[in-house]
Amino acid sequence: CCSLSSAMESTEVESDILRRVRTLLRELDGHHPACQSDRGMLRWTLHKKIDQNPSNSSVLVRILVKELERAERGDFRHYIIPLLHTLMYTLIKAPCISDELYSRVYDFCKKLLTLPKPFCTIGLDYASRLKMERTAPGLLYQRMVISEQSLKSDPYPYQEKIFIFAAPDLLSEAICNALATDTEAAQVSQSPRACMSYVIIHSMQAALGEGWDSSGLKGRLQDMATSDLKHWFQQVVAAVECAGHEASTERGQHTARLEKIYHSILSSWQAGDAPLGGLQGTPLPNPNISFHLWTEDDQLWKELVLFIRPLSQSCEPDCLSQELDTFEIQDIISECECCEQTRFSVLSTDSGIERDLPAAPDDSCAPGSAESEHSRLHRKGGIKKKPSPLESMAFLQAASNGPGAKTSVKLQRRAGISPEPAAPLQRLHTARIVLLGDDRILGRLAQAYHSLRKRETRRVFLSPRLNLHFYYIPVVTEQPNTLALLDHTASSQEELCDVATYLGRADPWYESNINTLCHMIPKLATMPSSPSKHLVTDLFLTDVIAYYVRMGSQPVCFQLYSAKVFFNDPAQEPAEDVFLTELRVQVQESISHREISLTKKRTTLDGPGIDLTVTYRKVVVSNREKELVMSLRSTGLLMKAIPAEEAEDSMCLNVNITEIIRINNLSGRSFSAVANRLKTCHIQVRSTEQRPFTVCLDKDSRRTYRNVISVEVSPCLEPSYCLQKARTMKSNLHETEDVGLVKYMPKSLLLPINTFAGVIQ
Repeated sequence: CCSLSSAMESTEVESDILRRVRTLLRELDGHHPACQSDRGMLRWTLHKKIDQNPSNSSVLVRILVKELERAERGDFRHYIIPLLHTLMYTLIKAPCISDELYSRVYDFCKKLLTLPKPFCTIGLDYASRLKMERTAPGLLYQRMVISEQSLKSDPYPYQEKIFIFAAPDLLSEAICNALATDTEAAQVSQSPRACMSYVIIHSMQAALGEGWDSSGLKGRLQDMATSDLKHWFQQVVAAVECAGHEASTERGQHTARLEKIYHSILSSWQAGDAPLGGLQGTPLPNPNISFHLWTEDDQLWKELVLFIRPLSQSCEPDCLSQELDTFEIQDIISECECCEQTRFSVLSTDSGIERDLPAAPDDSCAPGSAESEHSRLHRKGGIKKKPSPLESMAFLQAASNGPGAKTSVKLQRRAGISPEPAAPLQRLHTARIVLLGDDRILGRLAQAYHSLRKRETRRVFLSPRLNLHFYYIPVVTEQPNTLALLDHTASSQEELCDVATYLGRADPWYESNINTLCHMIPKLATMPSSPSKHLVTDLFLTDVIAYYVRMGSQPVCFQLYSAKVFFNDPAQEPAEDVFLTELRVQVQESISHREISLTKKRTTLDGPGIDLTVTYRKVVVSNREKELVMSLRSTGLLMKAIPAEEAEDSMCLNVNITEIIRINNLSGRSFSAVANRLKTCHIQVRSTEQRPFTVCLDKDSRRTYRNVISVEVSPCLEPSYCLQKARTMKSNLHETEDVGLVKYMPKSLLLPINTFAGVIQ
């Protein structure tokens, strides 16, 4: 009877999990749940159900593998990536998975290598991870916790941090306060000691299965001194990392190694005759998250610098930005300049001839000594060779990535030893930038990213040390004062989320998990305070952000565009700016009485609007650019960089011009508006009658230029490309095409925003 009831219970659990997975897939097909509040929460509730009973992890993995195989046979490719992400997230958190299941998942990931991107890219990434996880169970969980919590570990010295940025003028105060409270609560609930214990327990359980005393190990780790806990943590990390790196290591050897560590930990602790516990889940701690209100233009760069080089080890990460001192930032910049000067000094003028070497100050290198003779013989016949463009690029990259070592190079030259190239700096830090808001905050991100790239071109500091990833969560809130300012820019709230709409069309899993937060976050922030409210917000918002950051690894790259604005006043310098989503030109209202009267007369004769001259480049079938000029009367135009349809080219501007056409008939003169549409990457708009107009970038009222007489728009170029191009032009004045190092550098500046699948073809 007991075995029969257990079997029935197991069947009910499996049926319930299968029903939840099928409901998740139906939502991908557009069949949303009857209860709209469940939209976007199906994946979260599925994983939470498994967290409550970790022994069901194998059941969920088995069901997901079957659904993946069924999707492949039935050609339901849009199911594959969501199911695969759900599967991998379950594997990382699972206490123990059989090798047979690992083998089935690994074989399926290898099958994806025959499919186009992004299936083959994600399949290769997950196949390589699974290969290490099969040899060293618990490796993925261990690496995730170590990097996210910045635990000190020599075998795996990587650190990650999530920066959430929100603009206080774009989101309501309630939303900002709720997000700040949730992120602070997530950090308070964990400590380095608890995270080290989680790593030890999970690694033991993943390798040993059910044949060990889990409660005894937990009790021993709780009673252990912090120094001893760190020691055993380092032992476990070293054992797991060693097994993951050695391809010849068998799973049995790894299990025996961890079993030896397990007995050593319990050797000095009397646990009594406690029964061996079954599979118990180990919580996956929340990642290190900091919340920032974006109030300064260079705030992003400052936070990244402080992440790499904290000003004070005694300060907490959250208070570093508050204690930021201008002089300390200048010290970091000065250090960057010093490193840059030292780095360029490595590009020495050493000719390779012995007589050009400076005299040695010490006796060991005096003439006639053995070392001096070896140096002279070693350097004889040296010639000065002009490096090829590829060699120059490799050397320049090594110079920018490695610290200057001027003194050591001189010593090696004097001793007659061939200098070894400086080891490149490892990117041990990963910053994950999460933007909350609408298209306007992405426009400010484009500005900050362009400024950061220009700063890194002048003096390299962050690039060789930091991996930078961007994530976007759309949030729209009803703010009458904000929407009133934007009545000329966006007629509805949905128009403020062009980027999120495009990402949702390109990636169904992003649409299901992230775009649904657009209106959910404001509702959760305004819920009345209650225990159930804190239970939902603390778990749901933090978990969804963590899931997005952990599993969203496929970037969608957006072209940034440069806008050069010329003003009506000749004494005013032109302004240069960048935009991501759109640029809008509108007729500026007249101010003086004389301008108002002239405008009325002109409107009566020629109609509303102003006379414009539009010059743009049109790409013909032969892929050659043809410059066209058109003169017209218009009330305004709109340049959109985000395509409205998935099949449209995302690397060109869609320009909509509202042209005013005069019609003469028997009843008198009338005017009609006609929409002209064109596609281009380079366009210039100039006012023919010298009447000014306004230019608004990225729907942001803070980025509106007035009294504009002309604007030029072109793709934004990578600052490092521009610098190297200028250097090349100085040496080759008559060279128009890219030569040398410039040929191998990225030309356009693209803003990558991570999603779960990228763009599914």
